[in-house]
Amino acid sequence: MKQSVQNHFQNLTCPSKQVQYEAYQSIMDILKKPVDWAYEVWDELVNELSSPDPHARSRAAQFLSRLSISDPEKRIIRDFSSIWAVTYDEKFVTARHALQEIWRIGLAGNKQFELVWSHMEERFKNCEGEKNFTLVRADLIQSIKSLSFYRNDDTRSLMVEEWIESIPDEKYRKKYWSIWRRKMT
Repeated sequence: MKQSVQNHFQNLTCPSKQVQYEAYQSIMDILKKPVDWAYEVWDELVNELSSPDPHARSRAAQFLSRLSISDPEKRIIRDFSSIWAVTYDEKFVTARHALQEIWRIGLAGNKQFELVWSHMEERFKNCEGEKNFTLVRADLIQSIKSLSFYRNDDTRSLMVEEWIESIPDEKYRKKYWSIWRRKMT
């Protein structure tokens, strides 16, 4: 791992919130593409999924989701349940940030795709008892849309459209349709 990347990881715990944010943004940008140092940080990130610090939990879930494309050993399958647990975090913003990135695991391969898909499908259908479930559903639709777009695979579009149509509240049904129909670039 390059020293500059190590510095970004070290800066995540810097007292300055601005330095932390810049380090976070830099790492997120780097992780848009595969890296060869995933396993140098993997175990530490898995441990941070249960950190008392909600920011650390959120970052760990997001980074691991993005690192899944750099995971030839498929550790992400072993660690998926710990990452998915963060999408139910007691701090809603932590949960939401994890949920908004977890779809990226589905880009790592077919097994990973099926794992993410099955969890997102179950969550969409059964999240009504959750706090902010309408936002959870909106994030799930956006995640599925992104996953379909980046995999260049819309074979399950009809299924998602059926989910949206099954929403009894017209206001939210319209909201979900607007997300689903929005153009991706």
